[in-house]
Amino acid sequence: MCKENLPMKSYSSIISLSLLSAVCILNSSCGGDNTTTDTKKDTLSNNVSAKDVKYIQIADATEFLPSWSKENVLIYHEIGEPDDMHPTNGASAARSDIMVNTQVYVVGTDYRNLSVRPIAVKSMPQVSANELEFTYELRNDIQFDDGSPISVDDIIFTYKANKCPLTNNPHAKSYLENLVEIKADPAKPGTFTVVMKEKYIQNITFMADYPIMQRSFFDKNNVLAKYTFAQFNDPNFKADKNKDLADWAAEFNSAKYGREVNNLVGAGPYKIEKWEPGQSITLVKKANHWSDKSNNAYETSYPQKIIFKLNKDANSQILEFKSQTMDVSTNMSTKTLLELQADPKFNENYNSRFTDTYNYGYIAMNMKPDGIKHKKIFVDKKVRRAMALLTPLDNINKVLNKSKNKRTVGPVSYLKPEYNSDLKLIPFDIEAAKKLLDEAGWKDTDGDNIRDKVVDGEKIKMEFNINYMTTQVEWKNTAEMISEQMYKAGVKANLNPIDFSVLVETARNHDFDMMLASWAGNFAPEDYTQLWHTSAWASKGSNYTGFGNAESDALIDSIKHTIDDAKRIPLIKRFQEIVYDEQPYIFMFSALRRNVIHKRFGNQEMYFERPGVWLGNLKLISNAGASNKPSSVY
Repeated sequence: MCKENLPMKSYSSIISLSLLSAVCILNSSCGGDNTTTDTKKDTLSNNVSAKDVKYIQIADATEFLPSWSKENVLIYHEIGEPDDMHPTNGASAARSDIMVNTQVYVVGTDYRNLSVRPIAVKSMPQVSANELEFTYELRNDIQFDDGSPISVDDIIFTYKANKCPLTNNPHAKSYLENLVEIKADPAKPGTFTVVMKEKYIQNITFMADYPIMQRSFFDKNNVLAKYTFAQFNDPNFKADKNKDLADWAAEFNSAKYGREVNNLVGAGPYKIEKWEPGQSITLVKKANHWSDKSNNAYETSYPQKIIFKLNKDANSQILEFKSQTMDVSTNMSTKTLLELQADPKFNENYNSRFTDTYNYGYIAMNMKPDGIKHKKIFVDKKVRRAMALLTPLDNINKVLNKSKNKRTVGPVSYLKPEYNSDLKLIPFDIEAAKKLLDEAGWKDTDGDNIRDKVVDGEKIKMEFNINYMTTQVEWKNTAEMISEQMYKAGVKANLNPIDFSVLVETARNHDFDMMLASWAGNFAPEDYTQLWHTSAWASKGSNYTGFGNAESDALIDSIKHTIDDAKRIPLIKRFQEIVYDEQPYIFMFSALRRNVIHKRFGNQEMYFERPGVWLGNLKLISNAGASNKPSSVY
């Protein structure tokens, strides 16, 4: 049990060593030197790496060209529609892009410094001597739309709602397992303490993942106040046997809080005004918002409207940017941006850069299929390694990405100190793949050019579907190139394009053979539970493949509770070795972010973290232009 009134020390003195070391590595110097060199200033044609700089600042245009729109409406290019805009139950990247404008969080990312910043609280927390209690004090200026301030009651409700076993957010549950309770301090209004079970690398940063919800809006009868964190932490608690809780959850999980515009509420500076499915989502700036008095760059909201416009077609994207009907993109393909950069008129109207990300693309294989709908093709790691050998990644990168993207070998970004550089890239080698398939018992016994094998008494062919998203043509092109090479080894991979929401749903339900997708990462120390622990397969979380054994689970459990870098990094490197050996994924590329911003907006900054560009801080420049401050990298 945690003791009351434990002595406190400041946040800065105990924040994870991993986080601080990551910042030092990513900065050009740990002292935060903002000087630049001539070679760094010319970043248009070069990739900008997070190993060299913290972020990119681009000078405002010195004149407003006649062809530029003076309308203070920002059109953001999106390639995927949100799965929904529910405050707890959605999981798509597009949802996150929108929510940073409509919601408020306890803490968040300081994109300029690659660190954590306070948002709804006055400062980073005071931390107890045992490093298990984190005390925050709420700001008193942040309000919901009805004028009521964010309260400790709202904070407690937010995390109870996410912890509730009946809330439909399996992707988020693992990040809350360590949360014991949140306590209000009756002697200090606005003060609350987050109590954690164990030391954990994300005991502070996890609070950046959950938008603060207004209790009086989402729980009018204050149902959750009748239940404790201890009950929600108890695996034997029968939540569905409590009628009031079940009724609350049924309404809370309903589509109205994920789709109906009037119910898509938050304390952020923008609200969703209109959602046209398959076309756009329009955000409008709130009048007399609390952030109007703030001078924090992350709390600005200069555009009157921000429209997230869906466009998946590369040719149409090119036309839209050439005609200046789009203002910002971080989502177009490398090939598309390179084609646009070859046009002088595009460069006259837009700033654009390629920057590193912590993201990676992957091809997942179902290691634990049901054997009926999905045959037992990928249960043998020799077969999975053969699939990797049959994937022409270097050629895919050359053809589709003009060799811009960087190959990766596992789930850890090469930008991080824990990246295991001893693991070698897997080459494209058809003959080596054939040998492994032969050894695994997959041979063409009937002369139809497709390998087969008797599994559980049934002769099955090495034929399966590759699921991929319809968001960009590059996913289709990648799948086609993979399928073509696999066929040369007697493997038949059928293309299966599906919408993003369907891709996620089938993956969670283990209803797939092979799938192409990507994961977004960040600079902070990572908990691998959600993606790689066996519990996340059993609970239909994000361990889609069924990867994991006793050793990998033990490593994951140790990694997330080991704060000391010197002890934690070797554990992560060993974990990477297991993933590499088991080959649940074919790891593809760490993609470069393709940043494009129209020059009619000033205050342009580009970041290595999502969302890459802070839309609310983009300010329509005046006709007279802006300062002559040069572009810089920091």
